[in-house]
Amino acid sequence: MTLAQEKTKENEKNISSADPSSTGISHPLEPLTPDEITAAVAIVKAQKSLAASVRFNTVTLKEPPKQTVLSFTPGDRIDREAFIILLDNATAKTYEAVVSLTQRQVKSWLHIPNVQPAIMLDEFIECEQAVKANLDFQAAIAKRGITDPDLVMVDPWSAGNYGIEEEAGLRLSRALCWVRANPTDHGYARPIEGVIPVVDLNKMEVIRVEDYGVIPLPPKDGNYTPEYIKHYRTDIKPLEIVQPEGPSFEVNDHEIRWQKWKIRIGFTPREGLVLYDVTYRDGDSERPIFYRASLAEMTVPYGDPQPHHYRKNAFDVGEYGIGSLANSLTLGCDCLGEIYYFDGFITNSRGEVAKIENAICLHEEDFGILWKHMDWRTEQTEVRRSRRLVISFIATVGNYEYGFYWYFYQDGTIQYEVKLTGVLSTAAVPPGEMPKYGTLVAPQLCAPIHQHIFNVRIDMAIDGTNNSVYEVDIVPEDDHQNPYGNAFYAKSTLLPTEKAAQRRIDPMKSRYWKIVNPSKTNEMGYPTAYKLMPGENTLPMATPNASVIHRAKYMSQHLWVTPYSADENFPAGNYPNQHPGGDGLPQWTQADRPIEDTDIVVWYTFAHSHSPRAEDWPVMPVATLGFKLKPLNFFNENPANDVPPSPKNHGSKKACCTLKS
Repeated sequence: MTLAQEKTKENEKNISSADPSSTGISHPLEPLTPDEITAAVAIVKAQKSLAASVRFNTVTLKEPPKQTVLSFTPGDRIDREAFIILLDNATAKTYEAVVSLTQRQVKSWLHIPNVQPAIMLDEFIECEQAVKANLDFQAAIAKRGITDPDLVMVDPWSAGNYGIEEEAGLRLSRALCWVRANPTDHGYARPIEGVIPVVDLNKMEVIRVEDYGVIPLPPKDGNYTPEYIKHYRTDIKPLEIVQPEGPSFEVNDHEIRWQKWKIRIGFTPREGLVLYDVTYRDGDSERPIFYRASLAEMTVPYGDPQPHHYRKNAFDVGEYGIGSLANSLTLGCDCLGEIYYFDGFITNSRGEVAKIENAICLHEEDFGILWKHMDWRTEQTEVRRSRRLVISFIATVGNYEYGFYWYFYQDGTIQYEVKLTGVLSTAAVPPGEMPKYGTLVAPQLCAPIHQHIFNVRIDMAIDGTNNSVYEVDIVPEDDHQNPYGNAFYAKSTLLPTEKAAQRRIDPMKSRYWKIVNPSKTNEMGYPTAYKLMPGENTLPMATPNASVIHRAKYMSQHLWVTPYSADENFPAGNYPNQHPGGDGLPQWTQADRPIEDTDIVVWYTFAHSHSPRAEDWPVMPVATLGFKLKPLNFFNENPANDVPPSPKNHGSKKACCTLKS
């Protein structure tokens, strides 16, 4: 049997595993199983006769139409489809394929011209190898006293788009480099300043090595691992979280039920954790809040204008795939308590299934007081402890770690939080120089100023799919109705179209936005609503003519609202890698479509400006930012009134939260 015949037979075997009935799929939004991924890859390979030069960028579930999902009942037929992005290195062409796993065929095959898919993990490894083997690079580092390329660390950064003619059409990475003193040394302590290898990722060749002049390596290491830290604190006593009867949540495949919440989760290589069909049980009713939510994009622009630094910016969702960079989480370190883990399944660029074990963490945690009142007349005190459900994952993007956390509270509140940690991106400076666009975190070692800008896409469904959005400001009453000068009120302004809904925060007015179902009311006659409450935020510091602003115009507004469209998923467009800009939200909203009393998507942008400090080195303590979705006249009263008193932790089992002195 020839090699080609063996491959054909292998593909036929893999295709045979594509029948969903054999995989026990319980819901249309269940992520693709490893067998389904394998089958989808085999179907494309067999039916499109793919050359060895074709890479599989992503293989994900093609989500069924929303109405199909909303009308699904257990036992209904489930047609499974996969959405695949492919890159042919030989022709530099990108393709999108839709594969029916039910019918075992390629349903659609499209060439997408003039785009670059996200950089793949395999390319990271191959790029580093190509750089280290390049003679011009070896000569450049030799000028800096570095003789062993094996000790060099190469981080393949995206190249962006700066209108440079000779870069047009090439799939590029501008690699940043550091050197270790030994194999376990903290490499980011010693940047190889001014040396930028530029790599053609399709050919996996270094096309040039930019050299901006020799700057000495910083003299001090930044080691932080146990082999280097010899004196740890000795006054820390054990702190244990114990749930002797187990957690309060239930998991069925990827559906989670916790007290009154019902949540379905998914996982994609691009977005990481995805939440679907989030509802809260109110009496006998499962009341929907949103249909789908995920991190849709994040951009990290740096503020140093030097020739070898001005191109430093990254779109960690669209250019790398934050899900593909997810960690395998560890009990007792990343997650504490009674933990339930979900694995994530992606592919490498050859279409082989890769498992991210423990990619998503699910647990409960105590969160202090939920509510309390002491009636001094009756001398009775009522206190309830709050607990929250946590669904999270953590990704490592080169030097940085990002933790993404969804919190669900007993009172109907939903919170999204990003935790920033890891290692600062570093640069070397000459002895005695104090950098303007960064901070010295060690002698001759600078951490440049930068921002982290996130956008979360939320397909809202407050009590149903037809919603409207209002901007609410707390404002003083007009003088003629305010004789004592004390009057103020919450002023609501309808945002009727896409352009009207491009808004910014205003903390001086306590601004928030409420998502309302105009056809449903609570007992007092208020339309049922949730309010989006901003947390820490700012605007991008890059000027309007900056390349990164053209490519990520979503950063210019904190709020965007669009009518639902199945094809509008990413605020900087489907392919931001090396894209010149203008795609995504700025393009879609030019039509200024109506968004009142219709199926809408809310896009919220939030940013952290990071001016580094010495205390951020060698590993940065966690910084947090995010937002909340809080019920606003969604209920008739506090939905957490029925949370029972907590038992004492020690001794008598009598409740300790109902007290009378």
